[in-house]
Amino acid sequence: MYKTWEELKDACKLCTKCGLCEDRTNVVFGIGVKDAEVMFIGEGPGENEDLQGEPFVGRAGKLLDKMLEAVDLSRDKNIYIANMVKCRPPKNRDPKPEETELCIDWLRNQVKLMRPKIIVCLGRIAAAKLIKADIKITKEHGVWFEKNGTLMMAMLHPAALLRDPRKKPEAFEDFLKLQEKINEVCRHTY
Repeated sequence: MYKTWEELKDACKLCTKCGLCEDRTNVVFGIGVKDAEVMFIGEGPGENEDLQGEPFVGRAGKLLDKMLEAVDLSRDKNIYIANMVKCRPPKNRDPKPEETELCIDWLRNQVKLMRPKIIVCLGRIAAAKLIKADIKITKEHGVWFEKNGTLMMAMLHPAALLRDPRKKPEAFEDFLKLQEKINEVCRHTY
C-alpha cells in the first residue's frame, strides 16, 4: 500500500498489470477532493476520459455533473470520482473480471487513503464488485448497504440515463437520498 496520493498516482500511471495498458492514451486515476467524505466509483474510462485523463468528462459526465450540482456536490469542492479500472477497455466494453481484479488494488489504496464515509457505485459493474455480486441495479439502486463501516449505494450509470431518459426522475431521487445521508453522517461535505 502506498502512503501518499502522489506515490500512488505515480505508480498507477506506470501500471502494466493487464492488457488495457497497451492501448491507453492516459491512465484515468481519479479527480476531486482527496479528503472527501463521498466517493463516486464508475466502471472504467471511455474514449473522452482516456483522451483527457479524467473520469466522467463525456456526455455521461456532463449529466453526472448536473445531477451533482443539483444536490450541491462537485468534483471541484467536495467529492472524489474514480473508476474500477484505470485504463479504457477497447470500444468502451465492460471491464473483464480479470482486468478488474488486476486493477482493484489501485482503487482499494485510494479508498484507504481517503477513508470516505459514503461510496456511490455508478452502474452495475461497480456495484456488483463493491456492494454485492448479485445486485439488481434496476431494483436496488438507491438502497443503502454498509460494508466495513462504509455506507454504500448503487446508482444508475449516467450513460444508462442517456440511453433511457425516462429513468432520470428515479435517478434524481437517489441523489436526494444521498444528500439526506450526507447531512446525516458527514461533517465537512456541506
